[in-house]
Amino acid sequence: MDTVKTKTAPKDFFLHLLVIIGLYISAGSFIALLFQYINLAFPDVLEGGYRARSAFQAIRWAVAALVVIFPTYVWASWFLNRGYAKNPEKRDVWIRKWLLYFTLFAAGLIIVGDLVAVIFNFLGGELTTRFILKVLAMLFVAGSVFGYYFVDLRKNKIKELKYFAYAIIAIVAAAVIASFFVVGSPAEERMRRFDARRISDLQSIQFSIVRFWQQKERLPSSLDELQDDISGFRASSDPENREPYEYRITHNLTFELCATFVRASDESRFFPEPPPKRTLSENWTHKAGRTCFERTIDPEFYPPFEGPRPVRF
Repeated sequence: MDTVKTKTAPKDFFLHLLVIIGLYISAGSFIALLFQYINLAFPDVLEGGYRARSAFQAIRWAVAALVVIFPTYVWASWFLNRGYAKNPEKRDVWIRKWLLYFTLFAAGLIIVGDLVAVIFNFLGGELTTRFILKVLAMLFVAGSVFGYYFVDLRKNKIKELKYFAYAIIAIVAAAVIASFFVVGSPAEERMRRFDARRISDLQSIQFSIVRFWQQKERLPSSLDELQDDISGFRASSDPENREPYEYRITHNLTFELCATFVRASDESRFFPEPPPKRTLSENWTHKAGRTCFERTIDPEFYPPFEGPRPVRF
């Protein structure tokens, strides 16, 4: 029996394109979200606190994409499936078959690539717990996509396929909800940004103190001495209560800068022992509450300026 060639309407073309694009972005965002959960659950001291802070930002991006794009993908898929139920011949439109077979091809490549990565890292002696979990996460996502659309292409409407789709929706929703427990609420994120501003202010003040010593070979008696009307520099105050930061001299070349933080820094949350101080930001690890940072100027690293300094305008 000859089959009737189904005409592809513009609506069908763009709906199928929307589904596939939504699927790719949702799958990629979900994998990124799982990867960051694994990074935080199994921190690597060689990466330091930078990875913890970057993980929070990556989680926010992944959640934002899933909250907007995944429901769009689910709705577009539901709309198309409802149309298939009314007109089964629409399942044979060329755009659907081409996109679905390409999706199966891409999912298969991801699975093969995962297996290659496992063997490569095993031979390199880098097979760790979190790497295995990341491989399993990718296999789960790629395998779910491959299995769902492979069954869907067989034209047999299976109840289990619908239940499988419900289960995936529930898993994605649970992963998104879990982000609020890992990263915190928007209010907690704002508090984290306040603490980041405090660190930035202290870094700026520290730089000015060291430069002051290089110019005058003494520490400033107070932060007011750092004021420069030409450059416009003034020591910043706490962004919330506008109180000046604490500064005191503890020795000839040693001073302390203190601030009150709302939350513990990300490094101290995920590293029970302080990580090696390999970056500037990790030199400012703090707990919640009042924290003081002691600094000692080494004249060999920061030698005094010799002769008159040129004035820059």
